[in-house]
Amino acid sequence: MESSGGDAETPSFGPRVLVVGGGIAGLGAAQRLCRHPAFPRLRVLEATARAGGRIRSERSFGGVVEIGAHWIHGPSQGNPVFQLAAKYGLLGEKELSAENQLMETGGHVGLPSVSYASSGGSVSLELVAEMATLFYSLVDQTREFLHAAEPPVPSVGEYLKKEISQRAARWTEDEGTRKLKLAVLDSFFSLECCVSGAHSMDLVALAPFGEYSVLPGLDCTLPGGYQGLIDGILASLPQDMMVFNKPVKTVHWNGSFQEATSPGETFPVSVECEDGTRFPAHHVVLTVPLGFLKERLDTFFEPPLPTEKAEAIRKVGFGTNNKIFLEFAEPFWEPGCQHIQVVWEDASPLQDAAPAMRDTWFRKLIGFLVLPSFPSAHVLCGFIAGLESEFMETLSDAEVLQALTHVLRRATARSSEWSSCRGAAGVPANGGISVLRKPPAPGAQGRAEVALAQRPVHQGLLQLRGCGQHRRRHRPAGSAPPHGRREAPAPDTVCWGSHTSDLLLHHTRSSAVRLEGG
Repeated sequence: MESSGGDAETPSFGPRVLVVGGGIAGLGAAQRLCRHPAFPRLRVLEATARAGGRIRSERSFGGVVEIGAHWIHGPSQGNPVFQLAAKYGLLGEKELSAENQLMETGGHVGLPSVSYASSGGSVSLELVAEMATLFYSLVDQTREFLHAAEPPVPSVGEYLKKEISQRAARWTEDEGTRKLKLAVLDSFFSLECCVSGAHSMDLVALAPFGEYSVLPGLDCTLPGGYQGLIDGILASLPQDMMVFNKPVKTVHWNGSFQEATSPGETFPVSVECEDGTRFPAHHVVLTVPLGFLKERLDTFFEPPLPTEKAEAIRKVGFGTNNKIFLEFAEPFWEPGCQHIQVVWEDASPLQDAAPAMRDTWFRKLIGFLVLPSFPSAHVLCGFIAGLESEFMETLSDAEVLQALTHVLRRATARSSEWSSCRGAAGVPANGGISVLRKPPAPGAQGRAEVALAQRPVHQGLLQLRGCGQHRRRHRPAGSAPPHGRREAPAPDTVCWGSHTSDLLLHHTRSSAVRLEGG
């Protein structure tokens, strides 16, 4: 079988390596591999006209707006995103300070600057802080079941609600205060859904929840935009390495493919693009999002993946997060305000309600972050996860604006006007956050599924890496580079002696890994 892709501009010796996906996982793998002479024939295929995946910074509202990745979580020396941002000069003095890097947050989001009741009026920040302390102490307790032979309940949500119910039974305040406490706790459940990328914490497995690694450091943003990270990596790659506008249709693997420009040479993999172009390779690193794999699993690989591999990919949960930007002519919030919380007074994590989505989707919002001041605009950014987030994608900007106008005016009892509203347009809907989904019966099945999804499809030929496939860092913004680099050790630790698909890479820690898909 002949290929129409061609590699006329690349060297004619050495194994041909193809990275599928130009997000930060793919770019990170390409950057590491291209530094070593063992891999002179390296290409990166990107489906769109730009690199970066869900890292996307835009100039809007008179400043830089992060449509995708927002923070560096755990900005300290153990975080490769932080290391790259520091290397490229993208961080300020405060973010680089030892004090900031050593700060322990426990992986929890800070308290709101102000909290509003949905019917109007403020909620006591002392009460909010009390409920936050309770909620996060229980979240921390869930990590204790990581090595338990049998967790007490299957999911994180069930455990949290069980513990909250026992504590609420001992509250001695009046009924109104008790209801308000539960309503505040319900808002923290929505926040944790957003952090975990799940529709409900009832869907998140309890046993493996403690696997997530929390790095020290106070979460920070990149003043000039996350895109600077992508630009820095791209500048380090050869100009002809990236191939844009090449969405992949099918990965043909475990075969014997030929190319007209390389007579006598055979390749075990051939990557077919939507436009009919084929790129043959000895090794393929797949760094597409887990959501993409789940959606295209039945047609993306030829032959199909082994049954156990395919089932593992299907069973690992994957959630949706969205951002909503609101622009105001004048701010209604006080100077110094950073986070606005809205508490729905009739909500409770102990009650299961399923009203019409159109009438209630906005209740899943975790609140609004106040973006840094722009010269001529005042902007809030709302975060929303789960099925409500997916429903919001079906609405027009006008419908979203109308709903949130009503919510904010009622909660704040103010009549500020704002001029625009938009969601995270342009960010793929099948790009979100992986979830260690609750198994159908108690057990640690979630851990086994992630581990199985990472195993080689074929030794030295094809393996899956990228967002959503790291057991300890499955959240975005700060978790993708380790995925792409996991199969690409430092250049001075690599040796090779073959052009076959059985290429072996050696790591300095005396472990051996194979260059396999991403």
